[in-house]
Amino acid sequence: MRNITSIVEKKYLSFLKKQEITAEPFYDKLGQLKNFYLPICRKIFFEFLSKNKTLIIGLSGGQGSGKSTIARILKIILKEKYNLKVINFSIDDFYKTLSERKIMSSRSSKLFLTRGVPGTHDTKLLLTCFRNLLKKKFKKIEIPQFDKSIDDRLTKEKWLSIRDKPNIIIFEGWCVGAKSQSFKKLRKPINKLEKIEDKKLKWRKKVNSELNKDYKKIFNLIDKMIFLKVPSFKFVLRWRLLQEKKLRAKFYGKGIMTIPQVKKFVMYYERITKDMLKDLDKSDIVINLDKRHRLSEIRFN
Repeated sequence: MRNITSIVEKKYLSFLKKQEITAEPFYDKLGQLKNFYLPICRKIFFEFLSKNKTLIIGLSGGQGSGKSTIARILKIILKEKYNLKVINFSIDDFYKTLSERKIMSSRSSKLFLTRGVPGTHDTKLLLTCFRNLLKKKFKKIEIPQFDKSIDDRLTKEKWLSIRDKPNIIIFEGWCVGAKSQSFKKLRKPINKLEKIEDKKLKWRKKVNSELNKDYKKIFNLIDKMIFLKVPSFKFVLRWRLLQEKKLRAKFYGKGIMTIPQVKKFVMYYERITKDMLKDLDKSDIVINLDKRHRLSEIRFN
């Protein structure tokens, strides 16, 4: 009989080794496995047993907080330890194409040319994918793939093919679970981007309206929500720069942003991210990250 614990540890450590960069090696790997990832997966497993249906696990957190890495770690454990069929994908994979965003920016606000905020995702396609994944009579479906190095969606032959009905869907993204704001909150610009480039509030109003429509329908499908809570918004910039460094290594610098570009880029996310730090503190599972980018505390609500 195979030793499940050793297999999980081996695959987990192997995955982390591939993800590490010299500037920031992972800290206390086995301690984090024992204190964070295994308890989360155990919770998900028993929730699956009790509900006896495909579960959607939302995973949210500021840019650079480690969502993609954590999603893949949870997938490894749920698959190897609990023998579950798990898929994971990001809301980023559902960005509208570059040509669609160009049209949107000309019709509404030029700020929509930059991907990221609600309104820049193809929510109709995302809703359709979820509904197909949840059908009792499952048929093979394709999940889109987005290439950030070219700022565009990949052609259909490169999409992710899902052939079997999943037990668990891990759905990650920086704005997953975000809520709309009151008009009173929208009126006051939160940074230079809003103050200078959105004087008439066209962009803010549209983003807010989108959150209250299809995004709300999508987020309501989530069975359990995991929130990675960063110490404050200033760390989003610091960790987003680290993320860009990883992308630069992966894509050899092609289409990767400079430091000034990243500084402006995170301004698009600032309003919603700051709101989420308050709103999502009541999520089913909250993981606090410390100032050194380490998982420091976990809370089950």
